[in-house]
Amino acid sequence: MIRTAFAASTLLLAAVPASAQSQQEALDARYNRALAAGYKALMLCGAIANAERNGATRTPESVEQWELTGIQAPHDAIIGTLPYEIVRRPSGQIAHVAVRWADDMPARIAANFGPETGCSVLPIGAPEDSSNPQQPVPISEPAMRIGEEGGLPEGQAGKNLVSAVQGALGGGSYGKGQRTTAVMIRQRGMIVAEGYAEGFSASTPQRTWSVAKSIAATLIGAAVHSGETNVADPIALNYWAAGGETDPRNAITIDHALRMASGRYSDTSGNRTDPLYFGGSTIDETAVNWPALHAPGTVFRYANNDTLLALKGIAQWLSFYPPHLFFAKLGMAQTVAETDIRGDHVMSSQVWSTASDLADFGQLYLSDGVLPSGERVLPEGWAKYVSTPSGPQPDGAFGYGAGFWLMNRTEGVPADTFAAFGNRGQYVVIVPSRGVVIVRRGEDPAGSGFDIAAFTRDVLAALPTS
Repeated sequence: MIRTAFAASTLLLAAVPASAQSQQEALDARYNRALAAGYKALMLCGAIANAERNGATRTPESVEQWELTGIQAPHDAIIGTLPYEIVRRPSGQIAHVAVRWADDMPARIAANFGPETGCSVLPIGAPEDSSNPQQPVPISEPAMRIGEEGGLPEGQAGKNLVSAVQGALGGGSYGKGQRTTAVMIRQRGMIVAEGYAEGFSASTPQRTWSVAKSIAATLIGAAVHSGETNVADPIALNYWAAGGETDPRNAITIDHALRMASGRYSDTSGNRTDPLYFGGSTIDETAVNWPALHAPGTVFRYANNDTLLALKGIAQWLSFYPPHLFFAKLGMAQTVAETDIRGDHVMSSQVWSTASDLADFGQLYLSDGVLPSGERVLPEGWAKYVSTPSGPQPDGAFGYGAGFWLMNRTEGVPADTFAAFGNRGQYVVIVPSRGVVIVRRGEDPAGSGFDIAAFTRDVLAALPTS
């Protein structure tokens, strides 16, 4: 059965008259519409298909309310005007989401390639039947998860913890305009508090955004533990070398890339990788070949492209041990790492996960890479490695390790605290000295923010110290 859902507006805006714009302005406006359509298609596909994979439900209206509002300019002003269609296979699974953006071009397509890799956005101009809606994809049966309740702290401490969680979920307590969707707090492996916004649950996945960078660093740790690689190894993409002269990018190591110190140019801080994320281009086309402006290891520059470059250092290992196998071993059955159209994982951003799975992820670091079964999956001392500042550091409130942010500059928080941070308010805070993991998920509008430092302080103050 094919189910169709159209946005309220079905009128595609014509190109702005040339008299009102220069040719370049008109070209940019058209390109931004194409990117916004890709954004909408991928978010609808990822949110709904990955939720249904976990046995949860997301409606298009819910995705429009949360993931598709308050986003970055210029897409925010465009997305609501673009009509969409959700196409399902005879089995009921989502085949693809199509978003129309121009009368003379095919719709932008985000295709669901199955439970292991989720949805990928296809290139601008890809035909609308490219996802083959008649072809079923394998069905994954996620494991049921039952966590032990640790119980609230007694007395006033328990009331303070409830107040902090309610303050986060209610909005306003930790930042103007912030929108919290989920909170989970564990201490010594047990849940002491959790809460969800209306329409969300323990099984509802959300895009992790840059929390995926910390997940990528963890996969690299698993590759190091296997003996397949070393963080001191050059990434070895064999850039140009001739006549005794060598491209300085040949000296970039996995460690340089994990620490955002490759020395490569990026167009903005973080470098907006819209052509990759929403335009349908590939990692090889858009993220790998940026030029070097500094010697590796000398300048900090936060960039999506560096994480994607670091993953190139373990590409062969990933071909044999893809992320879904690692997630299964960790019990993260509700997590999906999506790919570009060539199958390379977009692990600077494009991972969908639940609050519970991310709490498991944080717990792995509290255990220094050892699973509850006793099996070691990360090298001994890997938690110390990723949480140790080495080399150039960013300005601002937080330091940086290897794929993780450091809260060593945060007043009132233990100096060993480190965290995975993501766009729109995704946080996994790990406090080894207290045995605590704090997960906060959100869909914060652009320009607002969640005060994770204050929330962490309040939560830790309410938890027992021993």
